[in-house]
Amino acid sequence: MKIGVLALQGDFAEHKQMLLRLGVDVVEVRLPRDLECLDSVIMPGGESTTFAKLAMRFGLMTPLREFAHQGKALWGTCAGLIFLAKDIGRDQPTLGLMDIKVKRNAFGRQIDSFTTDLQIESVAGGPFIGVFIRAPSIESVGANVRVLCALDDGTIVAARQDNLLATSFHPELTQDTRVHEYFVNMTKACKPGYPDVDDPAL
Repeated sequence: MKIGVLALQGDFAEHKQMLLRLGVDVVEVRLPRDLECLDSVIMPGGESTTFAKLAMRFGLMTPLREFAHQGKALWGTCAGLIFLAKDIGRDQPTLGLMDIKVKRNAFGRQIDSFTTDLQIESVAGGPFIGVFIRAPSIESVGANVRVLCALDDGTIVAARQDNLLATSFHPELTQDTRVHEYFVNMTKACKPGYPDVDDPAL
């Protein structure tokens, strides 16, 4: 199994280190050819407009859409969540894959960053520390989207649609590997012929 981390901009190195801790073979993705032989891809946090411009410049938009349409898993964190969404409330290129409406910078500026305990569906072991840095929120979800986590006020911060995963927060900025383990299991479950993977969110 090989998992790619989109390495155009943002905190891709932190995702890579988390996957290496789990013994996963990791590939940094910068060009379409880097997607070959990958089983899934993580799209990290960063600056969403820069993210989109670089993806277009390096010809990754269509290959990433095709990758997802093949049933392979994609996970977007923070800016990566914005990049996955169909509706971000402004004219900015996205992959348009996940049936969610997103609010950019929903929690304020960098100075308003915070952490909070989260209860994430299908992630066992007690609360997960959510790190929110200029984070988006998910304002609404389509009929085929499953909400995995919401704050106490009902704000959605994690969701899943088949082979697509989106989180507003940054699991890679903690020492807790559980959300990455969830994505590894999701990758296996999306991989044809992979035996006996427990994936209750499918």
